[in-house]
Amino acid sequence: MPRLGEKYEMEVETVSQSREEYQSDAYRASGLPAAPAVMVENEVAAQGPEITAEKIEAVIRRHLGLPPLAA
Repeated sequence: MPRLGEKYEMEVETVSQSREEYQSDAYRASGLPAAPAVMVENEVAAQGPEITAEKIEAVIRRHLGLPPLAA
């Protein structure tokens, strides 16, 4: 994530909590996705084992109004 933050001049915030905190009623009520997950603004870009730099970069580019990367 830091690499993509630097590439697109975006702030990257990492949130890390204990497993118990992620499984708490308060966390579930927060509306945030289950960990692990990556969000770009209010959109879940990737979650769980599907997290890849390519998927996250595609969401970042769409949020910035940039065209998709050539395949």
